[in-house]
Amino acid sequence: MIFASDLDRTLVYSKRALEELGIPKGTLLKPVEKKDGSWVSYMTESSFFTLKELSRHSLFVPVTTRTTEQFNRFTIFAEDIPLKYAITTNGANILYHGEPLKEWADTILQALEMDSAAPEELLAKLQREGFRFDGQLKQVENLFFYFILNSLPDSFEKSELSDWVAKYGWRISLQGRKLYFMPYAISKGTALDYICQREGMVAIAGAGDSYLDLDFLELCQNRFIPKHGELARVSMKSVFTFTEKCGVLAGEEILQQFLLRSFTSIND
Repeated sequence: MIFASDLDRTLVYSKRALEELGIPKGTLLKPVEKKDGSWVSYMTESSFFTLKELSRHSLFVPVTTRTTEQFNRFTIFAEDIPLKYAITTNGANILYHGEPLKEWADTILQALEMDSAAPEELLAKLQREGFRFDGQLKQVENLFFYFILNSLPDSFEKSELSDWVAKYGWRISLQGRKLYFMPYAISKGTALDYICQREGMVAIAGAGDSYLDLDFLELCQNRFIPKHGELARVSMKSVFTFTEKCGVLAGEEILQQFLLRSFTSIND
């Protein structure tokens, strides 16, 4: 059985996310990510122990837009919860026992050449078209890019931008203050499907908060969305199960549901 989940703002929460979404009184937090010698991300103590139990008898696959370097800052996967697979860089990379699968990376590069404009080409077209973004540009391994925004676009601007970039084989996702530009060829869904086929297994359940999680959630039999997530505002609400809680407690609720379905599937 495969259980797949996004990490940031789904299972784990940065200091900024905790400040934004709140920490209920009495919540015990466990630090899970260290950067430059300081703890920067957390999950609840209960979430940690639930994930550890789930991973003992199921195949847990983290699915993240983070680069592999950023993913490796998570201490729990290095010390407490060994992983067979991890999907990083929004699906551009699959790690197998911590090492990138070269055949998958080659497949992605071929698809990018065929299906999408290059990042530098899209950036130039955005500038010529008059799109301006009040924020800092970040480029990821010459695969995709995002802006850390100082001010958020309104719904019309976002819709217009989404339609425009689609003509060049790209899509956008707004996650907090980060506006991502992602080629269609880079997909969490195709990466998870590859793992399912490789292992001859099905994805029993998945969880994610953003539009970039939608394609891998479609492969999962049960789909959980944190109440605060970007996907809580899309039109496909009937196919999702939304958490009752927001913020870090939503991650706890999701993992409890994962564990419940794991035990149910074993008993069946």
